[in-house]
Amino acid sequence: MNKVTTGSFITFEGGEGAGKSTQIKRLAARLEALSVPVTLTREPGGSPGAEEIRTLLVTGEGDRWSGLSESLLHFAARADHLERLIKPARSRGDWVLCDRFADSTLAYQGGGHGLNSAAIQTLYDLVVGAQGPDLTLILDLPVEAGLARAASRGEGEDRYEKMGLAFHERLRAAFLEIARQNPQRCVVIDATFDIDTVEAAIWTAVSKRFSLSS
Repeated sequence: MNKVTTGSFITFEGGEGAGKSTQIKRLAARLEALSVPVTLTREPGGSPGAEEIRTLLVTGEGDRWSGLSESLLHFAARADHLERLIKPARSRGDWVLCDRFADSTLAYQGGGHGLNSAAIQTLYDLVVGAQGPDLTLILDLPVEAGLARAASRGEGEDRYEKMGLAFHERLRAAFLEIARQNPQRCVVIDATFDIDTVEAAIWTAVSKRFSLSS
């Protein structure tokens, strides 16, 4: 599978309430101000089929699925997302900004639920291969603060928020370990600061990686 080399691919990761949705929109606005074409998307979801699978994953009780079942659903959605949205967007030169991607599967189903990372890697190799992100921004903050932020949203997609504190601590540790193991791709952003400060830190990371000027 050949790696797409046109539009860049940036993913936003982190635990519940880290502020990804806000910051991805702010980064998109900055890039568009520089005449960079941007496609915003999210996981699970992003394409019609993947959005249907999203409903199965983010609603209902916390024990609705096992870690393996969740991973299979995520990668089924991801395969559709890649084929129908991400690859076409990158091929036409768009920069794709995605709210969560495969690192979330490794963190939530691997770190959170304890699914063997080798099983997740097998699915990753099959579905994603060389089409992974060029840069991953991991927004990090203490678990209690993130869950408090998430609870205030009241969106109804709260299945993961219902899981215990220990689950979310494992989740945070897994994201930080992903960053440690992939220093060339991942940048950890301290999400405890105010929105403008976090935005500035993200722009510093992006502009440095892709040699952009504001």
